[in-house]
Amino acid sequence: MRLLVDFLCRFGWGLSVALVLTPSALVPAGFFRVNMLVVLGLATFAALLCGQAFPGPMWLLPAAAAITAWMASIAWFAERTRPGIMLCVITAVLLAAATASVQVAPDGSGMAGSTANVASGWTSVAGALLSGLVTGLTVHAMLLGHWYLNAPGMRVDVLRRMIDIALVAWAVQLVVATATALQAGTLTAGVAGSPTTMALIWLRWLAGLAGLPMLLWLSRKTLEIPNTQSATGILYVACLAAILGELTAQLLSVAA
Repeated sequence: MRLLVDFLCRFGWGLSVALVLTPSALVPAGFFRVNMLVVLGLATFAALLCGQAFPGPMWLLPAAAAITAWMASIAWFAERTRPGIMLCVITAVLLAAATASVQVAPDGSGMAGSTANVASGWTSVAGALLSGLVTGLTVHAMLLGHWYLNAPGMRVDVLRRMIDIALVAWAVQLVVATATALQAGTLTAGVAGSPTTMALIWLRWLAGLAGLPMLLWLSRKTLEIPNTQSATGILYVACLAAILGELTAQLLSVAA
């Protein structure tokens, strides 16, 4: 249950940040409204599950994010750009706080009592937020590509820009993941560990850290034709790679 709440908060945070980074002058307000409804669903689901997974009022953060996401969808429906962006920012902040709370909550890997473990917990907060950005930006790019069916006159460079941002987030995560793996020795742990651990390590690296950038690059090259429908099809597969890679990383973190 904790893993699901963690993933929902990460995912919602990443989608919210992606919407903030989307140029509202070039993308119709309907796109923001629909995507804030997606964030509303993620935050609501996380709030409902928080009561079972965590003691105390931790559900308040995703619940508050759900409320602000709902308000943002109304603002975008009325085509109120400035309030809509501000509410997107607030939603992102609330979901970032919810993600951080999951990492350092009692019984989590980040709160074992010692200073080193507390520091490790806050390191995992940064990793979780970065993971959410990779997933959220990739899914956001796919949804943006799909929106070209509703707004065929929208400029292609908007989608190209979002793919570039997703690639930047992936590059940062690759550096962090490599440094963390070298420090913890998990690059070779699969050889000496169980077959399940080795399979998870390979899946994490092949899907989330090797396959994802190739798919993002292919979709970006497809936009040079330009062909937004084909690029969106590739982005569908990229979403699967991102989600699979990040979920696998969560499983490995719990196992560690």
